[in-house]
Formats: sequence, structure tokens, C-alpha cells
Amino acid sequence: MDIRLAVIAFAIHIVFFVSIFDIYFTSPLVHGMTPHSTKLPPPAKRLVLFVTDGLRANKLFSLDGNGQTGAPYLRGIIENTGSWGISHTRVPTESRPGHVALIGGFYEDVSAVSKGWKENPVEFDSVFNESRYTWSWGNIEILNIFIKEAQVDHVFAHAYGSEEVDYAEALPSKMDTWVFDKFEAFLDDSTSDPKLASRLQEDKIVLFLYLIGLDTTGHSYKPHSQEYRENIRLVDEGVERMVELIEGYYQRDGRTAYVLSSDHGMTDWGSHGSSHPDETLTPLLAWGAGINKPRPPHKNNYQDNFSEEWGLSHLQRSDVHQADIAPLMASLIGVPYPLNSVGTLPIAYLDNSLEFQAESLFTNVRQVMAQFEVKEEHKQRTTLSLFFRPFKPLTDGRSLKLISEIEVLLEAKAFNDSITKSHEAIRAALDGMDYYQTYDRLFLAASVTLGYLGWMGYLLFQLIHYHTALTPGNHGNGQPPSSISTTLIFASIGIIVSALLFVQSSPPMYYIYCLLPVPLWHAICQRYRTFSTAYGTINRDYGISTVLVTLGLSIAGVEILVLSLFYREVVSLGLLAIAMWPLMSSMRKDHLGVSLGWFLSCLLLAIFPLMPVVGRDVSLPLIIAAGSCILLAGAICFQQLPGHDRSWVLLAQLAALAMATLVAYLSRSSIERGGSLPAANKLISWSVLVASFFVPSLVSTAMLPRLLSVGLSFSAVYILMSTSHEGFFYLMLCVVMLHWLICEQKSSRTASHLKLGNVSFSDAINLDKGPSRKLELVDLRCAFFFVFFILTAFFGTGNIASINSFDPSSVYCFLTVYNSIVMGSLLLWKIAILFILVTCTFQAIHVVLRVPTSSLFLVVLLMSDCMALQFFFLVRDSGSWLEIGTSISHYVIVMCIILFLNLLLVLAKFFTAFTFPPMRGKTHSL
Repeated sequence: MDIRLAVIAFAIHIVFFVSIFDIYFTSPLVHGMTPHSTKLPPPAKRLVLFVTDGLRANKLFSLDGNGQTGAPYLRGIIENTGSWGISHTRVPTESRPGHVALIGGFYEDVSAVSKGWKENPVEFDSVFNESRYTWSWGNIEILNIFIKEAQVDHVFAHAYGSEEVDYAEALPSKMDTWVFDKFEAFLDDSTSDPKLASRLQEDKIVLFLYLIGLDTTGHSYKPHSQEYRENIRLVDEGVERMVELIEGYYQRDGRTAYVLSSDHGMTDWGSHGSSHPDETLTPLLAWGAGINKPRPPHKNNYQDNFSEEWGLSHLQRSDVHQADIAPLMASLIGVPYPLNSVGTLPIAYLDNSLEFQAESLFTNVRQVMAQFEVKEEHKQRTTLSLFFRPFKPLTDGRSLKLISEIEVLLEAKAFNDSITKSHEAIRAALDGMDYYQTYDRLFLAASVTLGYLGWMGYLLFQLIHYHTALTPGNHGNGQPPSSISTTLIFASIGIIVSALLFVQSSPPMYYIYCLLPVPLWHAICQRYRTFSTAYGTINRDYGISTVLVTLGLSIAGVEILVLSLFYREVVSLGLLAIAMWPLMSSMRKDHLGVSLGWFLSCLLLAIFPLMPVVGRDVSLPLIIAAGSCILLAGAICFQQLPGHDRSWVLLAQLAALAMATLVAYLSRSSIERGGSLPAANKLISWSVLVASFFVPSLVSTAMLPRLLSVGLSFSAVYILMSTSHEGFFYLMLCVVMLHWLICEQKSSRTASHLKLGNVSFSDAINLDKGPSRKLELVDLRCAFFFVFFILTAFFGTGNIASINSFDPSSVYCFLTVYNSIVMGSLLLWKIAILFILVTCTFQAIHVVLRVPTSSLFLVVLLMSDCMALQFFFLVRDSGSWLEIGTSISHYVIVMCIILFLNLLLVLAKFFTAFTFPPMRGKTHSL
């Protein structure tokens, strides 16, 4: 493969990948605003915030079959003491973004995903930072978010490490008990610490209790389990105990406000991260000083029937966006609203005078309008006046006019009108912020699109010129005589674009997006003769009708690939369609057995995308049955090998697979009984994983035994990571891959005479059995199958949630103590195993058909880029969170496949062709 082209392709696709963050998801944070707080005295001196990680709204609010609640104290708060509603979270439904929205009042910068949602690339303000003092208890990873961003002399943390979170723990809720006990001890200690006692009597203080137990229990036992319900009751009892302690400590002075919510929910199968309603609908309860008491609903504003289902239709429900909770908390204790907050104060929760509500909302207006003004000033300063287009609803001093109108209404004590006008101003300011946030979107999207089209045109030139016979006699270095006029035109375009970007102080990446199309389109224009020659050859040798049919089929194939990312069922339909391929060709007569084998294996594989998503329930019988079937299939394949290929290594791998199946059974049985992961099982699991990288290299490079060795190595690891029927999917994917290889060999004009038993992967390096051939139209099928099987491997046992949701149950054979990096890496490797199986087969087909790797690689790359360009236009940052999350995930999936194509091919070559030096000679056989 052309290393230079591969490096260029990787660099260009990095640019395309990063572009969606600059176009759709730039940081919303700006700096330079002045803090704003309400001038009237607040109702509370202190705020107590409970955040119950992973608590779904319906699990807290609903009643059981007997009409009983699992949280009697909190139910009593709703019915007798405070206000309640649903807090609507945003994608990604992870712990850090949820806490940032709750406490900082804004939605996490997507660029923080590069740091695992543990550190924001931009500094931000929070309620904790604005408080006089904040004390917090819980997991260090969450508490550190706000300690770093605040002044360390007034935000304090009492934390345990993430290593304390064990998903196999019989009592995952123990960390909640730890928080409650530490808080009680903290209050006890203050009686002997005058400095601490004095601080606790100050106003504007926050007590933050982070409860992770429900998240841990949900991951381990699922939200429908008895353990999850018991954890809810434990939280309910713990909150009751904490409230009693606090009220007793402050002698029931009536100056404490309480807020309880969650960072995100959780699906029925114990994961979160995407946009399912179970993940985005979280509870909000508020009571105490300044909070409205229960009252009957004045009208039904919600059409979801949740209130009726939960037996709460007789009470007023006040739903909020998650970011609205930050200004609510700031208003209750009288601290400035977080500078970066985009939340709107939910006055329905406030039990204060109408004047206080109007003044507090006006403070909200000034705080949000300040962000708008900074954004507008920055955009006007960095845009040429000729091109600047202001936000019309707030131009010509209209923002100041709105603020003045509200001030006049407040002075006239027209508080209801002031509240109405304040909501209008906040909506306008938020719309204006969105306007300037997306100001450069069309310009950047057009530049990236030109880059995509230029790159695909350049790829097409590479294919036509070097890998086909469409330009006979023109296979030199591909560099045409330089056209001075063309070069001058494109150089001038580059200079003009650079100058415009420079005078507007554009970010460095803007230069890359805007200048990238220039050399690509220059290269295409310089090589137009190649395209015209190819067109003439096609028209002469094939006829335009053949080309149009092939082009139509190619477009249809790409659209099938695109649809497969939206609907898993399309994968099944695609498998049914390709199952007919051998039966509709000459192979049906010459190789009926192989054709039927391909047909049946594709039909069986097509069943899996129609089955429930893996991970919702753990099934030990299915895991054991899958492991046993793979073991049986491996033994049969071993017996079918020629005697000289029956290496002792293959027998050892069969034994390792049997051991892995046993370890999977014993480990999960131990965890289900409430025990821990046995140390011996953990050691065996990690040993099997590490050995899987190197054991295939101990087998000869003969194609069939090496492929069997790769399949057995990965099968042991895959069984250890299985939770349900995915082991059977692995088996059927291997069967389909074997038949794909055989069918491609049998249908080839140049390779049909070969025996696969005589083919070696070393032939890919030393092509001494004949010259490599040029691409033909039938090779498009092979490239399409490769991309289709990659997507089948990804979506065969799951959906989009499998990439952006976190479910640790797959890695319980390796570790149960929380470690996001290790767990995430193992989950990604589980997906990558299937990709490598497909790529190893693709590599084998390269060797059999004697097509250079770079040839089909370029076809695959061109197909993938066509998909990526479609998903680029489908990326959304508005609409439902399901649509937004799905659009992002689709683009990320396709771009990751493109970026890692080279890596997959390298890994495939390693697993299929690499041999340890001592084994280069004769392979030990049985």
C-alpha cells in the first residue's frame, strides 16, 4: 500500500472528523461577564443538594402493584411539603455532563469527550464557586470537577476513590451509607471545632451529598431488580435521616432549602449515555425554605399521562430543563447566578412574594443577556463589517431597551408583566446566543463539503490511474505537465482565503477547513485528462448502459449501508439479499454445496439483528451453550485440516476456549450469588486476553490453520465478555466469513483453480506465483461486502446504544471495580474483535484473488467517504435528543471506521502473516 497516500488519508479524515465539533458543537462558554444576584434578601441561608446518580423519574415516583411507594419519605415530601417535577437531561447522559448542568447551569462542551467527560477544556462558573462555603461528600471524580473550578479555600470535599466502587459488591449501596455516615460525623465534629461551627452558621452555604449507589446497582442488577428498589428505599431513609440531623443542628430555624435530583437515568438493561426517555427523564424534588408547598394543578400542561400513572395527578407538576436547577439553587440562597448558566429560573418552585420572583427572574435576564452581549461583541470584532449580520431581534439597542422596560415595570410594581417580559427577554437572549454560536456554520460546512468532494475526486483518480486498465499506456507517476495558469488561479484563491481569515482573527482550524479544498481541486483539475481518457475507454469497451447500471447498483448499495445505521432490520434484509448471490450465478451449477452453505449461513446470521439488544439480561445457559458450540465447531475444523497443519497450538487453543467458557460460568455465578470475582478467574481471563494477541503467530502462515487459530484465540476472549447470545453471533459470523472466502475463490476467473489448503498468507508479501491484476467491476462487490460485514459486526447484537452507553457487565470476568479507562477499553476491544475477524477474511481474499491491498482499500475508502458525507449533512444539534444523539453517533461510527481502516488492515496482517522467528521453519504438527 502507498504509505504516503495512507498518511494523507488519515490526516484528511482527522480534519473531517474534528470539523463537526467546530461546526456543530463549539464550546458555548464565554468569559468577561459581571456576576448578577438578586438585591432582595433570599429565603434560605443554606442549601442541601442530594444528587442520586442513575435514578429514573418513574422508579422514584411510581407505585407498586399494591399501590405502595418505594420511597415513603420522599413521597410524603411531594404530597405534603414541597414541589416536584421532571428534570429533562441532555445527551450524553453521563455523570459529569449531568452534574455540570445541575450545578453549573450549562450543557457540557462536547469537546470534553476527548477527556472522557472528566475535565472541561474551558473554565466555568458554578453555584459552588459562587457560594460562601460548600462542603461535599461522595466520589472523588465528581467532587473534583467543582473543586478545580472553584477557589480551594471555600469548596471542601470528603471523598472516596473510584476503586471503592465495585460492581460485583453484594451491597453496591454501601457508598451511599458511607456518605450518610460521613455527613453525620461531620456535624458531630463541628461541635468541637469552633471555626467549622462558625462557618456552618454563615449564610450562602451549600451541603452537597452525591449518592452513587443507584448507578452501581443499576449497572449490576438492572433498574427493575429488587436490589435497585431496595437501594431507593435506602436513599429515602438516608435523606430522611440527613434532614432530621440538619433540622436538629439548626434548631429548625426554617432557613434550609433542600433539592433532590439525578444526573441521568438508566435503561432497563442497566446502561446510560444516549437519549432514551429512561435516561433523560430524572426526578426533581424541592422543599424547605422558599419552596412552594403542594397545590392542585391549575391546568394540565403535560400530555404524557405520567402524573396519572404515578398517582400524582392531584398535585401541580413543574417540569424543568436540567440547567434550570442551577439558577433555582442560586436564587434560594442569594448567590450570583453561575456566569455561564443558560437555565431559566423556574419560578413555579418559589414560595416568595411576587416581587421576589420578578426581581429574581430579572437577575436571570441580566445574567443571560450579558453572555449574549459578549458573544455578539466577539463575533462583530472578528468579522469584517461588510460580512457581519447581527441578530435582528436584539439589534439597534433592543437588548438595552428590553432591560429598561423590565426595570420600569418593576418600579411600577407590575410584577406579572415584568415576569412575562423577562421570559421574553431570556428566550431572545438564548436564541441570540444560539445564532452567534452557529454563525459560521454554513461557511464551514460548505468548505468541508468542498474538501470531501475534492478528496473523493482525488481518490477516484488514484483508482482509475493506478489500479484499473481504463487509462492504457498512461500508468506513469500520474503527474501531468504543470499548467501555470491553473496553478496561479488556485494559488490566488488560497491567498485570498488566507487573507480574509487573517483579518477576521479566525481560529487556526478555520485555515485548514478552508484551504484543504484548494490543493485537492487543483490536483483534480491538473489531471482532467485521466478522467476523460477513462470515460472514453468505458464508453468504448463497456457501453454507457453498463456503467449506469453499475453506478446505480453502487449508489443503492451505499444507501443500504446508510440505512443499516438507522434500522438494524436493514442489516437482516441485506444479508437476505446477498445470500442469493451464489444461487443467481454460475456457482449454483458448479459449486452447489458451497452456494447452499453461503445461503444458509447468511440466513442464520440475519436472525441476530432482529433479536433483542445484547446486555439487557445476562443468560448463563446461552453463554455456556455458545462456548460449547464454538468449541465443537473448532474441533471439527481441526479434524478437517491436513495432518501437517494440525499444530499442537490449535489443540491448546481449543483447551483455552473450554477453560474460558468454564471461567465465564464460574465468575458470573459467583457475582450473581453476591460474591466477588475470584482472583484465579481474573488471572485466567487476563492471561487468555494477552495470549490471544500472540498465540496465532505460533501457527504456520498457511491460510486455513492461521484463520482457525485467529478465530479460536478471539473466541475465548469473546466468550469471557459475553452476556447473552452474542457468542452464537460470533460463531455464525465466522461461518459466513469462511463461506465468503470460499465463494470469492470459486467465482474468480484467476483463482478458481487454487486449493485454499495450498495458499499461504506469506504470498501477500512475496507475490512470486504470478503478477497482481488490475481491478474489475466484480471487485466492487468484494469491497461492498467488506463494509457491509463491518456494519453487521457492529450492529449484529446491539444498536447505537452499544457505542455510547456504559454497561460494565461484559467485563466482569476481568474486573468489577470501577475503572472507566480499562472497562471502556475492554468494551471497545469486544467490538474490535469482530472487525478484525472480517478484516482478516478480507486480507485472505486479497491473497487469493491476487489483488493488491491498496486497490480494494481505495474502493472501500471511497464507499465509506460517500457514507460519511451523507451523515455529515445529517448531523443535528436541534430537535429531540434522540435525533441529536443518533446523528452524532452515526457520523462518529463511520468516521472511526474510516480512520481505523488502515489500523484494521495492519492488525489483520499481523494476525495472519506474522510468525515468531523460532517458528519460521517447519511447524510442529500432530
